[in-house]
Amino acid sequence: MSSATTTTGRPAVAAAPAPGALRTALRRPAARKVLLIALLTAVAAPFAAARWGSGSWPSGLTVALDGPLGKANDWIIDNRDSHWLFLYFFGHVSNAVIVSVRAVYTVLLALGWAGVTAGAGLLAWRVAGRRAAVTAVASFAVCGLLGMWVPTMRTLALMTVAVAASVAVGALLGLAAGLSDRMFRVLRPVLDTMQALPAFAYLLPVVLVFGIGVAPAVLATVVYAAPPMARLTALGLRGTDKGVLEAVDSLGATGRQRLLTARLPLARRELLLGVNQTIMMALSMAVIASVIGADGLGDRVYQALSTVDVGSALAAGVPIVLLAIVLDRITAGSPTPRQGPARRGRTLTLWAAGAAATALVATAARLLGGQSWPDGWTVAIARPVNTAKDWMVDHLYSGVPGVGGTADWAAHYTGWVLDPLRDGLQSLPWWGALALVAALAWLIGTWRTALTAVLSLAAIGVLGRWDASMDTLSQVLAAVAVTLVLGFAVAVAAARSPRVDRLLRPVLDVFQTMPQFVYLIPVVALFGIGRAPAAAAAIVYALPAVVRIVSQGLRQADPAALESARSLGATGGQQLRQVQFPLARASLLLAVNQAVVLVLSVVIIGALVGGGALGYEVVFGLAQGDLATGLVAGTAIACLGLMLDRVTQPTKPKEAN
Repeated sequence: MSSATTTTGRPAVAAAPAPGALRTALRRPAARKVLLIALLTAVAAPFAAARWGSGSWPSGLTVALDGPLGKANDWIIDNRDSHWLFLYFFGHVSNAVIVSVRAVYTVLLALGWAGVTAGAGLLAWRVAGRRAAVTAVASFAVCGLLGMWVPTMRTLALMTVAVAASVAVGALLGLAAGLSDRMFRVLRPVLDTMQALPAFAYLLPVVLVFGIGVAPAVLATVVYAAPPMARLTALGLRGTDKGVLEAVDSLGATGRQRLLTARLPLARRELLLGVNQTIMMALSMAVIASVIGADGLGDRVYQALSTVDVGSALAAGVPIVLLAIVLDRITAGSPTPRQGPARRGRTLTLWAAGAAATALVATAARLLGGQSWPDGWTVAIARPVNTAKDWMVDHLYSGVPGVGGTADWAAHYTGWVLDPLRDGLQSLPWWGALALVAALAWLIGTWRTALTAVLSLAAIGVLGRWDASMDTLSQVLAAVAVTLVLGFAVAVAAARSPRVDRLLRPVLDVFQTMPQFVYLIPVVALFGIGRAPAAAAAIVYALPAVVRIVSQGLRQADPAALESARSLGATGGQQLRQVQFPLARASLLLAVNQAVVLVLSVVIIGALVGGGALGYEVVFGLAQGDLATGLVAGTAIACLGLMLDRVTQPTKPKEAN
């Protein structure tokens, strides 16, 4: 029997518990996963290093796609005006889109500013209440006051068609995925790729097929905005209460009756959320679509970006935000309960009365000669905003006493954070990067999650974009770290103080609906050209989502657990660290996941202000009409986004089967 102390009175060194501690550690699934990854790496790494080296991705494992994609690019250009596929299919699709946008725009012009404003107010009041109605009327009035009424109507016409098509396509895909497990497994990676692929990447093939103009802008928006509708539709249908379905089956309902009377009504909330998210995604494409010829507010913002005109960009960006807020309030209205025949008849009467009132207001405005927004009712904000911007640049860019200017901060961020992180990732052995990704993905998910992450990262190397991807990854990781630090700090304050939460809510609404391009203009003015302004824009864009998700997760912590902690004398910090954070683990991981996805989307657009890496290749391919360069880089970005999504999104074992 071993003694607890030696003859000198000092504690004896216990050697026996070590094997027991090791066995205890190995009982944990995470430890076994890490050990297995380490053993596989130890066995495979020497062979891989001897065969292909231990540096960057070996050239012997790459596949050159420039030749086939170049031939496809040339074939499209040579046959776009003569081949039956373009004449009788893509041509009809393009014409249908153009006719639909023109029809909606004609209706908006016929209603005039008074009819559109009155119609929006009545619709918002009927669907979401008085506050939403006041918001709608005030928002459209501000669009006119800023002198942006006509661009706003053009954007609204384009977005109306794009959202309708996105909802239809997404609902059909979601219906298929919600009713069939096999279709769900097939569509999930497709939807992941569609959401991870940057907008610039699929602008190029759309432009090659449809040319420049409204049609490619609408179709690109549909590709970008349809996945949320598909995902949420499938989620709602697959989450239907099994007890209700069994009750419907016991009454002898057919499959169609079960869908129409049970599954779709029970999934109403998810369907409305899908429409809401589709609208938000479509409006975020308003500026990007202007690159390929879409007119309206997006074109004004894009033109202002080229001249670093913050005032003009803000004047066009604010109406986009207001449109997003109005449509968000309308589509986020509370679902109405099922109505009887009498109630349904009264509802139809109210809708008819609203339509008649809108037509009456529009007719009165036309007779009074007020169809267009009066020129005397506009307020020019470009000059004062630019004056304020110039003052900030003069006083903040080159010298703040004691802390330096924003130019110094950008240089330090690039030299002390981005450059070392990029060099470290690029010098990491390629097989070590694969092992690290496999370990991280398997720790929070399943072996299928890890396999998907590893194959996505390996695909980047096979495409020959390893070093550029590591550069992009370094920018994403650095920006995500800053976003999470700031987001968690603000979210904790919002979760603890209802007053702070109320003050932050409108600010977060504005920042979350502002187009990505708008953020690039002030950060370029303050930080110059380079990777630092791209990171700053990404941080500002992703911050609202992180704050919302984390604060909501902290507020939803079990009150009984908090009360127990208080009764034991826990301080506020202890309650936060030991109760709220552990209970909100799912929300915290979701916040990390969303931060990664949102930061990646802006870092790619940051190539327009010197971000470089994969984003530059995509923008270069779009500008030069080079399908090979743009599409390969875009695919690499999609693989990078899919890998980051799998590494940061926990997956339950039962969901993977």
